[in-house]
Amino acid sequence: MLFIDEIHRLPRTVEEVLYPAMEDYEIDLVIGKGPAARAVKLPIPRFTLIGATTRVGLLTAPLRDRFGLLHHVALYSDADLQQIVEASARRLETVIDADGARQIASRSRGTPRVANRLLRRVRDYALVRGDGDITGALADEALSTLEIDALGLDPSDRRYLDALCRLFGGGPVGVDTLSATLNEERDTLEDVLEPFLLHCGFLQRTARGRVATPAAFAHLGLPAPTPAPAPNGDSPLPGLED
Repeated sequence: MLFIDEIHRLPRTVEEVLYPAMEDYEIDLVIGKGPAARAVKLPIPRFTLIGATTRVGLLTAPLRDRFGLLHHVALYSDADLQQIVEASARRLETVIDADGARQIASRSRGTPRVANRLLRRVRDYALVRGDGDITGALADEALSTLEIDALGLDPSDRRYLDALCRLFGGGPVGVDTLSATLNEERDTLEDVLEPFLLHCGFLQRTARGRVATPAAFAHLGLPAPTPAPAPNGDSPLPGLED
């Protein structure tokens, strides 16, 4: 079995080596240089290739079409993450109750690696501030100290929402304007911050720019703005995102 993570970053030359391996279970090797060079087909054992990526659109069509199955992996539920946290705690030889595991799971953004990372930080906090055991109250205290709220939003997420809601009245505002305001790269906003905010229903991507939803204002404890009526009752013309 061959597993390739972030397969969309695979160099084109490596892709071309994989094609005959995936189809005919053989690799084309070039032996020698110049006029004396010759191609040799090297048979290889049958194998299963698994590729993982969060950006399927960046895969070349020839590579994508050679996979027999394409699966989309959804975010984990809190119940599944709670089981993962409890199993990881046993491996770390840490005592954790159901409420503590639930607190960590609910703030893990549906991702096991985030759950395991938070578990280690809470474990460290429990060793310093308590007796090493993780309870619900201690987990909540530790995660609050790390500034991770009940939905799993961290300071960077709240800073994004705060700028969108307070500075720009909920939008619409272009992503480049937000990037300059937050002093963050556009790719960081689009690939790191915005996906989870979209999943939470706090953000909309529109043709005019980013728009905060009423849920985002409610999460920040702010009153949602009342949309201004368009002149003559007509809908406003869409603008261009910067």
